[in-house]
Amino acid sequence: MVHSSDWEPPVGSWASSAANRRSMLGNRNRDTSPELALRSLVHASGLRYRVAAKPLPGMRRTADLVFRRVRVAVFVDGCFWHGCPQHFVPPKTNPDYWRQKIGRNMQRDKDTDIRLAEAGWLVLRFWEHQPAEECAEAVKDAVSKRKECGLLVHRG
Repeated sequence: MVHSSDWEPPVGSWASSAANRRSMLGNRNRDTSPELALRSLVHASGLRYRVAAKPLPGMRRTADLVFRRVRVAVFVDGCFWHGCPQHFVPPKTNPDYWRQKIGRNMQRDKDTDIRLAEAGWLVLRFWEHQPAEECAEAVKDAVSKRKECGLLVHRG
């Protein structure tokens, strides 16, 4: 039996220690506190949405909230994972790995935004540190404006 104190990360691994590995594996990719707060406020306003859904069928990316009928995709981006210009602090351990990893995440976010926009979707992105009330208001406004403009996608 190998104890976590005896564990050594593989060469080139993102995990610099067993504790770091446990911490990073414990990070959620959905149902984070900022997402739950936003979802609660949006739901309380009467809007209904899909959670952690793919806006486009062939796209391997999920949005945190998806309003299919009006084509609005909402993302709540974590400051570390998406390179928040206000809060991102690069790790001191394995900096090359993390610079590349966060850079790829940011590129994927841009690509996602472009692909969704080309398909007629409105993309709303919020940072995890933004007040949930402000984000919920922006979501409600966007969804209602698209409904008013008649941008409903009919189910067929």
